[in-house]
Amino acid sequence: MEKTELIARCKKNDLVAQKLLFLKYKDLVYTTSLKYCRNSAEAEDNVHDVFIVLFETIHKYTNKGSFEGWIKRITIHKAVDKFRQKKTTDLPYQIESDTREVTIDKKDIDIPIDAIFKAIQELPERYRLVFNLYQLDEYSHKEIATMLSISEGTSKSNFHRAKQILKEKILVFSSTKILNQ
Repeated sequence: MEKTELIARCKKNDLVAQKLLFLKYKDLVYTTSLKYCRNSAEAEDNVHDVFIVLFETIHKYTNKGSFEGWIKRITIHKAVDKFRQKKTTDLPYQIESDTREVTIDKKDIDIPIDAIFKAIQELPERYRLVFNLYQLDEYSHKEIATMLSISEGTSKSNFHRAKQILKEKILVFSSTKILNQ
């Protein structure tokens, strides 16, 4: 079944079409959710919540723009909403306005993608959200500040701190890998 027909049938609450749409996009929603959720159980909960919202609001999708992009935005916003509801305070400390660039010399660093993903997942929750929103999904610090109910400066600071933590983890991983060779 073609995507436009599938969407049209979902708008009419066709259960078969909804199941097919779910099967077609569940992996996209899950992998996007994993970037913003602490673990796979939270990501699976987010998938469930996203599809509820998606089927309740699919009539708002006008076939303009990418359907996948629309789903991805719903997924991100749903995960961020859960974060805001938790009012998490898991930050070890706050850097006020130090936003100097954090860089890593890329030569001699060969890190598997799963190690990088694991390092990102281990970031404190707000740092991880800000890092993913800014670096991976290209939201501005102003947009992130609005989404997370923080100041733009705090968004920049959280992003900077996330990069510092990731740099430390990458350097530790690289030195451990060199020692084990």
